[in-house]
Amino acid sequence: MSRADRLLPAAGVALAAGAAALACAVVTARTTGVAALATGIAVTRAGADVLGVACVGLALVAVLLPAGTGSPGDVARVHTSVDRGLLGLGGAWALMVLLGITLRSADAFGRPLGQLGTTEVLRWSTQLAAGRGLVLAAACAAVVVGCAAARLHDPQRVPARVVLVAALLGVLTPAVTGHAGSAPDHQLAVVTVALHAGAAAVWVGGLAGLVVLVARRPLLLRAALPRFSLIAGVCVGTVAVTGVLAAQIQLQSWGALLATGYGQLVVAKAAALVLLTGLGGLARRRLAAGRSPVLRWAGYEVALMAVTLGLAATLSQTAPGITTGTPPAVAATPR
Repeated sequence: MSRADRLLPAAGVALAAGAAALACAVVTARTTGVAALATGIAVTRAGADVLGVACVGLALVAVLLPAGTGSPGDVARVHTSVDRGLLGLGGAWALMVLLGITLRSADAFGRPLGQLGTTEVLRWSTQLAAGRGLVLAAACAAVVVGCAAARLHDPQRVPARVVLVAALLGVLTPAVTGHAGSAPDHQLAVVTVALHAGAAAVWVGGLAGLVVLVARRPLLLRAALPRFSLIAGVCVGTVAVTGVLAAQIQLQSWGALLATGYGQLVVAKAAALVLLTGLGGLARRRLAAGRSPVLRWAGYEVALMAVTLGLAATLSQTAPGITTGTPPAVAATPR
């Protein structure tokens, strides 16, 4: 397996996340009129999404490979790699969310970052559901970091499932407090978005985690792949069904799929889902057969997944009825 094949998944994720963030920035800039700030908001949103999903995937790998699976030495090495990865990625995730809170506060108050005070940041992050959601996401990322540090010292101290739950909650909270909160049918929208985001994170992160940590260990791969395939099948179905429901809640008619920017993004995301399903089946068949270069095909899927995450971030910024995020107490204050 060439070095290029090993680096392709990471390179694909970086390039696709950058492209997705740029697309989100263009849409946001058209709304806010502040290109630099919009770009920063888009980059932090897409970056936080990717890092959160990566943490979910690493935690899922640890759950799929409990102690006693395959060679004890291999399992221990994988768990150590998972915890080290969670330590770094979780820390980056928390910092990205906190930076996003700062940038979105500046956007809400119409102030440059240099003139933004702590009071404004606290007001935005406590008075709005979106702000509280990001604060909770940062807290969940901090829990992931703490659990990973504890597990590196003693793997038995914190069960892997606890880390997975914390990472999933961190991914879900910004989603359910974002555009779902302003949907016409609030309760159905929140449940739909939560299932959609959670299933996508498990599917995307799980495949990426298997590719990076398990693909070159045949014994562990044979133990983990059947479990993940079952989970992935459920996740694909959940993502498809909840995606249709979410689009129906936000759009008033089928014609709006092509007539509105939000509808066009929904179509693009649906097309990406179809491609992902095909690539996912191919990658899992290659993983099961031990065929090379498996990382190249799985890397294509992970890159496309990053694009899809970017489209999801863009949808959350362009959903019908979304406000600019200004706290109610500030809305009538002259700038």
